[in-house]
Amino acid sequence: MRALIAVGVACAAVLVFGVAPAGATRECEGLTVCVPKVGPWVVVPTSGEVPRRQVEYLLSCPKGYVVGGLDAELSQRAIDVTFIGTLGSPVNPGVSTSRAVVFVASYVGGTASSASFRPHVGCMPSSGGGSRVPTALGAILAGHPTVRHARTVRVRPGSGSVSQSCAAHERLVDAMQAFGFYMRRPPSASLAGSVSGSLAIRGSRAVSQVRGDAEIASVRAVVQVQAVCATTR
Repeated sequence: MRALIAVGVACAAVLVFGVAPAGATRECEGLTVCVPKVGPWVVVPTSGEVPRRQVEYLLSCPKGYVVGGLDAELSQRAIDVTFIGTLGSPVNPGVSTSRAVVFVASYVGGTASSASFRPHVGCMPSSGGGSRVPTALGAILAGHPTVRHARTVRVRPGSGSVSQSCAAHERLVDAMQAFGFYMRRPPSASLAGSVSGSLAIRGSRAVSQVRGDAEIASVRAVVQVQAVCATTR
C-alpha cells in the first residue's frame, strides 16, 4: 500500500517547508502548547489545463486559539499546497495567521485519476501570538479589506443546495467550493467522483448545487462553500 506524503509548514519567526513520512505530521512541532486539528481529505482537480485549477479549504482553530503551525498529507507528491497568510512583521502566529487558515492546493503532475490532501493545523493560545507592526507612514498600509465566510455541510446521497452569504454591510467578490472526505486513507477515484456540484452567484450569496451518489452513504463526505466578501466601499 502506498505510503502517504506529509508536506509540513511551521509558522514561527520563519516559514519552514519540508517532507515527512506518513504519520509524522508536524503542525505542533516547536509549540509549547498546541491543540492539533485535522480536516478531511480534500479533492484536488486533476485536469491538465493551464493554469492549473486550484481548490481552497478553510480550517479553523477552537475559539481563543490561533494557527501556530500547519501541515498536510498528500495522496501523491505532485500536489502543491500553500496557505494564505497576512502581511505584517514579524512573520509569526497571530500576525501571519489568525484563528482560521485557508489551504490552497493544485495538482501539477501528468495524468491522474484522483488527487487529494488532508490539512492539519496546530492551534496555540491567542495570547501567545504577536501583533502587526506598521512598516510605512504616510501611505495606505495593507489591511484586511476582505473577510472569508465558510459553511461546511455533510453530503448525503441525492441532491440539494448549500449557500454562504456575505453580511449586510459586505459585498461578495469571490466564491469557491471544495469537497472532502473524513476517512483514514485518501478517497479512491470512484469515491472522489461520487460527489459533484456547480457553483453559482445569486446576489450576495454563493450557492452550490450538490449531488451525491449512493457510494457516499457509508462515509462522511462534506462540501465547503466559501464567500469572500469586501468590507470596504
